Amino acid sequence: MGAQAPPGREGVTQIDFSAVRWLAPYFGGASRRFWAIAALATVVSSATEPLVPALIKPLLDRGFRPGGIDLWMVPASLLLLFAVRGTAGFIADLALARITQDGLLALRKAMFARVLDARLSLFSQQNATTLSNTVVFEVQNGAMLLVNSVMALVKDSLALLALLVYLLYLNWKLTLIVFAIVPGVAFIMRTLSRRLYRIARSTQTATNDLAYVVEENVLAVRVVRLHGAQEAQAGRFTGFSTALRRLALKSAVASAAITPLTHMLAAGALSAVICVALWQTREGLTIGTFASFITAMLMLIAPIKRLSEAASPIARGLAAVQRAIDLIEHTPAESGGRHAPGHSRGHIELREVTVRYRGDAAPALDRVSLVLEPGHTVALVGPSGSGKTTLANLLPRFVVPDDGAVLLDGHDVADWDLQALRDQFALVSQDVVMFNGSLATNITMDAPIDPEKLQRCVAAANLRDLVESLPDGLDTVTGHNATQLSGGQRQRLAIARALYKDAPILILDEATSALDAASERLVQEALQRLMAGRTTVVIAHRLSTIEHADQVVVLEQGRVAETGTHQELLARGGLYAHLHALQQGAG
Repeated sequence: MGAQAPPGREGVTQIDFSAVRWLAPYFGGASRRFWAIAALATVVSSATEPLVPALIKPLLDRGFRPGGIDLWMVPASLLLLFAVRGTAGFIADLALARITQDGLLALRKAMFARVLDARLSLFSQQNATTLSNTVVFEVQNGAMLLVNSVMALVKDSLALLALLVYLLYLNWKLTLIVFAIVPGVAFIMRTLSRRLYRIARSTQTATNDLAYVVEENVLAVRVVRLHGAQEAQAGRFTGFSTALRRLALKSAVASAAITPLTHMLAAGALSAVICVALWQTREGLTIGTFASFITAMLMLIAPIKRLSEAASPIARGLAAVQRAIDLIEHTPAESGGRHAPGHSRGHIELREVTVRYRGDAAPALDRVSLVLEPGHTVALVGPSGSGKTTLANLLPRFVVPDDGAVLLDGHDVADWDLQALRDQFALVSQDVVMFNGSLATNITMDAPIDPEKLQRCVAAANLRDLVESLPDGLDTVTGHNATQLSGGQRQRLAIARALYKDAPILILDEATSALDAASERLVQEALQRLMAGRTTVVIAHRLSTIEHADQVVVLEQGRVAETGTHQELLARGGLYAHLHALQQGAG
């Protein structure tokens, strides 16, 4: 499975320079004074370019005659000139570094903010590797390439302009020959930069595909080794690596072709200038003027070369920044209403709710109507794919219905303020996610820490023995996803988290399905304390865990097949009784 392209941007092959304008607010604003410093220093540095050939003219015309010029002026002038150029370049580079880092900080914050508030469809369209590469690496490389390239373009363009003005001043007829190479250079840059941009976009996808293979194999290392699939996975890695190498070689060919082509054009113009200049010497052209003109013209080659080579970093920078534009501008954010009453009663109602997922022929939920009374426990059961998880995800608006309405305390959840709505829910699932922080911050989730409340939650979740066994207690850092803890300990941490949040509605996604008997007993005890007085929705796979639920809702192919208590449904002899018999037989 490879990384997917950002939505709405597949097949982009033309360089979109509007990306530079889009970046301006991030790299402007507070950095305006640094832009002014960088611009002034760049102008000073570029303006000194013609002074080198300008010094050659009096040196050759008068320097070799007795009494022509004072000898000390030659080293003094050169030292002063290069001191000014070096100082100006140093200041410009420092200002540019500040601009780049300030802009990257603002851009990254905007991108991560969109990751945090984006509709959940983003995470089904792009995998974690793609998003991480975009936010952390690609935008940094792209923005730095663009900012540096834009400033280099300005600097080289000013240097080119200054040298051309000096050439016109020296000999306008010879300068016209120099102008003849401009259309050719422009054509080369335009053609090859488009190709480089297409290659850069393809390289992004190939890089994400390769990184995703690594991610998959890190996550599934035990499965790969258990099934002896190392050779097959190495083949996948080699295939994606080969594709990336092929693109890198294509980019190298396109980039390398720019320099010799522009050099050929410059060599042709230089040959013509020398021939015409030698002819003009018969009409009074001095040696100093000729040498100064040739020097200035040769100095044109460097900025022309850099301008021609700028196509590659600009193309790569624009391709990378386009990912940031896609994420911030083309990824819709979640939205909600203004209803925010505080603590809800926990009364939930579904009215003719239908949910369809893109690409699925049948709806995940089909005209489901249901009422969940405050303080009651409702269990959702049914075969895989019957819609249990979709129904639970409707409540905190992780899924938005295509038809019908979901009401909390009589108000459509679409009218609730989104954070106020989600403040009403706590979740304990079989897939517990922990952050690389202390046990305390993993339980409080960055909410203000109340030490007494935290200790009560730890005790209620049967975690006290674990906490007391750790050298730093609740200040112990869990590490990457708390993988050093057992499944039961992680589940109880999730229960402590839900207890600390103290939300009126609880969603349990089969929190004990993968635990041994001892761990399950501790977790079940903690869950009973957590469920007390709360509206609880249980997604149940093991029917033995929901015998005491107030209501059991049996789903089949997205519809409500049966409702009732555990005993009522067993007596009815329908789908629930059939599923129960299958599990009893398997046990």
